[in-house]
Amino acid sequence: VARAICHGQKGEIRKRYTDGQEDQLGALGLVTNAVVLWNTIYMQAALDHLRAQGETLNDEDIARLSPLCHGHINMLGHYSFTLAELVTKGHLRPLKEASEAENVA
Repeated sequence: VARAICHGQKGEIRKRYTDGQEDQLGALGLVTNAVVLWNTIYMQAALDHLRAQGETLNDEDIARLSPLCHGHINMLGHYSFTLAELVTKGHLRPLKEASEAENVA
């Protein structure tokens, strides 16, 4: 996921001095951790939702889940930071139903 996030300069650290490299790596680490946290929260919410729907979940399948997936994240393009009222009140945004979900890696 870090390589996908750090796509500029072909994912290479280009600063020639240690402080600059530390700044780049620190920012990359922060964003990578945010992606992993976001994915973990929503993966758990999805698992809870499936269980609430009566789905049987195999421990072996759950063990193969990874919060490092990033195909659902728009790394380039336009971003909207307008938050739904539900989110501003501290709730997660609604999960997509299986029929709405895109095939993401």
